[in-house]
Amino acid sequence: MSDQNPPSPENYPGGQPDPQYGQQPYGQPDPQQQYGQPDPQQQYGQPDPQQQYGAAPAYQQGQQMYGGPGPVGLARSTGMCILLTIVTCGIYSIVYYYKAHEELKQNTGQGIGGVVALVLALFVGIVSPFLLGSEVGKARQARGMEEKVTAITALWFLLPLIGGIVWFVKTNGALNEYWVSQGAQPA
Repeated sequence: MSDQNPPSPENYPGGQPDPQYGQQPYGQPDPQQQYGQPDPQQQYGQPDPQQQYGAAPAYQQGQQMYGGPGPVGLARSTGMCILLTIVTCGIYSIVYYYKAHEELKQNTGQGIGGVVALVLALFVGIVSPFLLGSEVGKARQARGMEEKVTAITALWFLLPLIGGIVWFVKTNGALNEYWVSQGAQPA
């Protein structure tokens, strides 16, 4: 790279731009720039503090922003998750809550994360389906997708035996669609 000084006003015969630098003489306005418009060269390299590159659109004022450029989670097979939960006598469901919440937190930058989800699943397990449904719905909405599941979806969990399966199929399906929309391999 050559070490050249910027052009001086003497380099501009008759006020014409120097073809080497393509600039107007110092102190003279650029005729192609509109009055009142910001100079694009002055803004170059300065990020807009309101918008991050690759970030999903923010909610309306007063709401949290979800949907970030974090790592993409794993789309899990619903049938395999149900089978693992049965075979492990419910232990896999705790692992699932941990992984799902941790992946959502890393991806969106929001939510309770895996450790808090694990503690809640161990000690206050009934809140876990409500929290996961809420976080999945918010993440989907921030990405411009239909919400599909919310905390209210977890009311299925209150229906004995079949309700938990219905809730899981809906929630895991919505979560898998969210990950696939970001490039994850379908389950």
